[in-house]
Amino acid sequence: MLLPTSQTFITQNFKLSSGAVLPELTIGYETWGTLSADGDNAILLCHGYTNHPHAGGDANGWFHNLMGPGKAVDTDKYFVVCSNMLGSSYGTSGPGSTNPDTGKPYGPDFPAYTTLDMIEAQRTLIDSLGINQLKAVMGYSYGGHLTFIWGATHPDRMRCLAPIAGVLERKQTPDDIARIRARFEDCPGWNDGHYYDNEPGGGVHEKMIEARMETLMKYGQGTYLAAQGHDLEAATAIICERATVWAGQFDANSLSILYQAGIGSKADVAKIKAPLLNTLSRTDSVVDVALGQPTVDALIAHGCDATFLEIDTEYGHAGPMLDAHLWADDLRDFLDKTP
Repeated sequence: MLLPTSQTFITQNFKLSSGAVLPELTIGYETWGTLSADGDNAILLCHGYTNHPHAGGDANGWFHNLMGPGKAVDTDKYFVVCSNMLGSSYGTSGPGSTNPDTGKPYGPDFPAYTTLDMIEAQRTLIDSLGINQLKAVMGYSYGGHLTFIWGATHPDRMRCLAPIAGVLERKQTPDDIARIRARFEDCPGWNDGHYYDNEPGGGVHEKMIEARMETLMKYGQGTYLAAQGHDLEAATAIICERATVWAGQFDANSLSILYQAGIGSKADVAKIKAPLLNTLSRTDSVVDVALGQPTVDALIAHGCDATFLEIDTEYGHAGPMLDAHLWADDLRDFLDKTP
């Protein structure tokens, strides 16, 4: 579904790395700030695995603690673009899109693609917007991984890189994909992934709520709500409410196809040139903080000006967003020192 705050870009005959062609590629995206006359003040922001392009503009934006007028990512200075990932569910072509061969949603038949195809879709969008060299590419979680991939794939396209809670290499396997899909197989309306005509009542929606609640708890949302004074019952109710909204928006097939795109995805540190700030949370249970310094050391060994920043937050994978005040000045300074 396209969020009411988003707009779309459409291009024709988008070729995937597999050789398959999407007759039409639609990309949902949002922007903040004003592009300079030279088109060189833009920042590309990459969202997480199950997230969306609404990163700022109000308190619902997932990056709003760090982006806006006068904030670390100052939209009075920068033009920020956040596009929905290829294969996701917020306005960009994916499993829920209509297959022109059948007139029905692609579902599990959406063509296989890779993180390089995600990058190419984003590149096509920013080219259409008149953006030249990017001030920065930055991203959170899966978007942090895409930030590394951007740096290795288009090393001269940006002046700095800021991966947040991301990894150089994603280590998904076909077994991981199978486990995601197996979660829904006992739903009466699953129909091998072609479930769209069987909801509500097909069981997929309830499974999606369950999956989202687990994810939010794993990411540190429960700890955060407890710190805000909510008891377990109240925190669970809040998380359930958020999960229910998300489950009504997100495609179950996107859960597996986005994971599949990450199989074998690894950024070549030898090709990354732009100065890089690698930020991880001390308590992250998704991306081990122990990966932070070795990643930076590998980049430095290949001549990259790289820095590791560990955030002392109790809120796990979500810590860089929830405890943004702990490192906002570091991010501001990093952007300021880059021409």
